[in-house]
Amino acid sequence: MKQHFVVHLSLLVLLFGCAQKQEETAKTVPAFCITPELKKQITIETVQKRAVSESFALTGNIEYNADDVVQFSSLVSGLITNTFFSLGDYVKKGQVLAEIKSSELNSLQAEQKTLQAQIGVAKRKLQTTQVLFEDKIASESELVEAQSNLDVLVASLHNVQQNLALYSASSEKSVFQIKAPVAGFIVSKNMSPGMQINNEEIPLFTISNLSKVWVMANVYATNLKDVHEGMQVQITIPAYPNTIFSGKITKLSQVFESDEHVLKARIVMDNANLNLKPGLTADVRIAKKSSTTELASVPTSALIFDNNQNYILIYKDDCRLECRKIDLKVKNADFLYFENGVSEGEKVITKNHLLIYEQLKNNSLTASK
Repeated sequence: MKQHFVVHLSLLVLLFGCAQKQEETAKTVPAFCITPELKKQITIETVQKRAVSESFALTGNIEYNADDVVQFSSLVSGLITNTFFSLGDYVKKGQVLAEIKSSELNSLQAEQKTLQAQIGVAKRKLQTTQVLFEDKIASESELVEAQSNLDVLVASLHNVQQNLALYSASSEKSVFQIKAPVAGFIVSKNMSPGMQINNEEIPLFTISNLSKVWVMANVYATNLKDVHEGMQVQITIPAYPNTIFSGKITKLSQVFESDEHVLKARIVMDNANLNLKPGLTADVRIAKKSSTTELASVPTSALIFDNNQNYILIYKDDCRLECRKIDLKVKNADFLYFENGVSEGEKVITKNHLLIYEQLKNNSLTASK
């Protein structure tokens, strides 16, 4: 009887085990494999030991080159009646940018007409005196005086005409015309139609050719020991996220800005293609002195950040992939460094790895249900 019970118990255990295996089989999800098409789109790199190089980032802004600008201040007072440009426009040398209605123009034009009339009278008087002198009726001193009076009037007229030309006076419109003194881009504008101006030295607009621009980086006290003039830096701009610009710190201010509590580091950049536009923000990355310590490293592009954790995707073969949680020792703009958890010689996917990571993550979640 006891033996019969044992047999029944064994059968029950066997049946339960089979049922459990069937349930586990039902939950099994086929492994994810990289297809030949996908493999062409990914990049696989080998973990290598490299000397640790730390870096830090500074924020900054692009500004026009203040050493290569032309600022225009009006020499006359009056009312701006028209403007023919906007901030950021490219203007040619001599191009009319604005018109000013001014009482000074009326005075100069009236003076010009008066002098022209006086010169006519002075010429006739000189001719008459010349005839009288030849007939020995007028003295030589009278002839010299007539010539001198004419010369003074001509000089005065020439001075008035120069002023009218300097202010680009338009007799047809009875306005002074403001013309671009050089070719370039309008980088600041402080004038608009209807605005009253005087002849104070306040720039109405500023022109720069933008062939070179400044990146002004903010250096905080904590970074001051690692920043000095002559350092090479790498600059990225949100508008061009995949482009790295190289530059050099040409000047480091010795006085903290009172508002921002930072020192300003100036980086002069070539801007022939005009991609670096004043007003854009910039990230400036500066490398610290490299260490002699070597650690396992992979390109920064391999990093996957998910749920407040760092991962990399380890490649063993097309069907054996591992999402490995990592602890970073050092991270800079180019590489991730590990003290443990990643071995030299292992392979890591560094491009288009997020798609694979999501697929592996979904497979893992499905298998755990």
